[in-house]
Amino acid sequence: MRFRFIAAEKAVFPVRVLCRTLQVSRAGFYAWQARPPAPRTRADERLGLEIAAIHAETRQRYGSPRIHAELGERGCRTGRKRVARLMRVRGLAARRRRRFRVTTQSRHPFPIAPNVLARQFERSGPDQAWVTDITYVPTGEGWLYLAVILDLCSRLAVGWAMNERITDDLTLDALGMAL
Repeated sequence: MRFRFIAAEKAVFPVRVLCRTLQVSRAGFYAWQARPPAPRTRADERLGLEIAAIHAETRQRYGSPRIHAELGERGCRTGRKRVARLMRVRGLAARRRRRFRVTTQSRHPFPIAPNVLARQFERSGPDQAWVTDITYVPTGEGWLYLAVILDLCSRLAVGWAMNERITDDLTLDALGMAL
């Protein structure tokens, strides 16, 4: 561990100063540096590359248990804790899915609009019936709300608007685009 630190910092500080500070001999450091890597270190390096490849193939969704299982399917026998250690050393971690939270309240005191369409979604001409919906879209910077107005005949969006909040302006902008 000390020798690795010296090797990493020798471009900034003299080896003599680093060895004296960490209380190791310079001869010991240079002997360590000249020594070939141990077979286990080389095996860890190869396994780490395989783990990184699986991690990339799975779009960073797999953690150590699933990568361990995938390695087993590929014929590579190793321990789950070793896989976890190599992932930790390389800074690999599974991306967690965000929990889906239901935000719609079905029980409320507000009046419910009448069902004018009565599930008759087929229309013979354009602009006879429009339907609308508001949904939220997760982005890298948070949530965006999308209001869309669809023409039932053509099934095309005739108006839409996006905003960071659900406001009257969101729906009015979509309606303004449709008109």
